[in-house]
Amino acid sequence: MLISQLGGKLVAMGRDESKLAALRDELQGDAHVIATRDLSSVVDLPMWLHELGQSHGVLHGMVHSAGVNVPQPLRALTTQDYLAMNAINVDAGVMLAKGFCHKSVSARPASIVFISSVAALRGQPSLAAYASGKGALIALTKTLAMELARENIRVNCVCPGFVEGPMADSARRILPPDAYRKLQGAYPLGFGTPLDVAYSIAFLLADTSRWITGTSLVVDGGYSA
Repeated sequence: MLISQLGGKLVAMGRDESKLAALRDELQGDAHVIATRDLSSVVDLPMWLHELGQSHGVLHGMVHSAGVNVPQPLRALTTQDYLAMNAINVDAGVMLAKGFCHKSVSARPASIVFISSVAALRGQPSLAAYASGKGALIALTKTLAMELARENIRVNCVCPGFVEGPMADSARRILPPDAYRKLQGAYPLGFGTPLDVAYSIAFLLADTSRWITGTSLVVDGGYSA
């Protein structure tokens, strides 16, 4: 929503049509595009993005913000859950980047932003699948930044901490009160909001960060400090 407030045109992609429709109603302006796609299937994702570019014009930036987290101790982690999480958290990001860097899809200069997590920077029990996938995005950011620099495409990622929203609501339901208060106490500036993360993404997408690539911007209210 922030990008639309700043005058940008969005192509919003997701698998839930009702949520996409609700998002469209919140966006400012009427030039935005809503595209339904399930990122758990990545086989033809680059071609799908190519067709999207052909239909709606070249893109100046891409944000891979889809993420799935199913906390499970390693002993309880199933192969199916592990592969399902990584399909969306990592594989979709790779394939979207592959499609985005095609000249028929993206303008030049352009910017790619991945959404990692502080879970990739600080060890936490029961997050092996999620944290390893988010760590992979940090490595992917550095690699693609070097590979795509010659094409004038910058690649960065944001590592958010605990943000108010559906995940926070889930944690309130799952964690005992003492554990939840302990989690709150680990954030010197308190929990963040979606807007805190959106500001960081907007900065990395825009020319305000034209000399920044291959970096991981930690946005966590001091948690990792």
